[in-house]
Amino acid sequence: MQAVLGVAFPVFALILAGTLAGRFGLLDAPVTNALNRFVVSLALPALLFDVTAHAPLSQVLDWGFVAAFGGGILGTLLIMAPSFRRQSLTVAALRGLNATYANVGFMGIPLCAMAFGPASLGPVVIAVILTASVQFAGVIALIEIDRHDGSNRNRPGGHGRGVARLVLPRLMRNPLLIAPLLGLLIDGLGLAVPAPVGAFIKLLGQAASPCALVATGLFIAAHRSDFRLGAVTMLVALKLIAQPAIAWIIAGPALHLGPLPMAVAVLLSALPTGTGPFILAETYDTDRGPAAATILLTTVLSVLTVTALLAVLAPG
Repeated sequence: MQAVLGVAFPVFALILAGTLAGRFGLLDAPVTNALNRFVVSLALPALLFDVTAHAPLSQVLDWGFVAAFGGGILGTLLIMAPSFRRQSLTVAALRGLNATYANVGFMGIPLCAMAFGPASLGPVVIAVILTASVQFAGVIALIEIDRHDGSNRNRPGGHGRGVARLVLPRLMRNPLLIAPLLGLLIDGLGLAVPAPVGAFIKLLGQAASPCALVATGLFIAAHRSDFRLGAVTMLVALKLIAQPAIAWIIAGPALHLGPLPMAVAVLLSALPTGTGPFILAETYDTDRGPAAATILLTTVLSVLTVTALLAVLAPG
């Protein structure tokens, strides 16, 4: 138990520190926005580049892990499918993201590094790409399809091209996609990162985890009034229980993955909802309350669920 607390306590303590800093006005909204931009645009991409540029390609591209982690997402969405019929495509896409968008970038990296060591970070990078790029882009595409004006719907090919023109530039500008792909390219070509540049990138990447966790706490402080369990009970249960259970079934009984990729896939699937769904809800002025409440409640409850899961998964 002491080892589990040694892993979980620093992560959740940093989130609590951010929450208290926001609650008592030590860090205000402009600082929060700047901290989030720093993490997403600089620190986290530097960390992802550093991992992929030095990790063996086979360690990063673990297709069994991709099947387990991605299968947890798809399986959860299948469970939700009956409820989608009662909602617009925009709301269904956002609710699906709320229930499956694991906070792998902000919480997954420090938790896996502390629980399983540096060897676990390769699969985490793939999970970041799947969530921050594939999931995010997919939901943007669905929302744009739903919102697309009738004139383009009736013009052959106009609908698909319009959505592609919106989504593809966002992907190409996403540092959370560009940085790890660049690292994989450098590793694949056998190139060496110059020592001074490598030291700079490593130092910048080391700021990602603490800043990201404090930023998560600041989000909780800013949206604490959205604690409404009744409205999002199903989304919370799907995120914290159903998604990791499905990932375990795929990783263990179905694919018989090794202990490390199975543990990482299950732990990442069990993480609370990241802030991505709220960002999209704000952008499109739709369903903001459920998005904020799901993020807040899954983060708070994950103190118990993730700590309990670490007691089972963490070695020693």
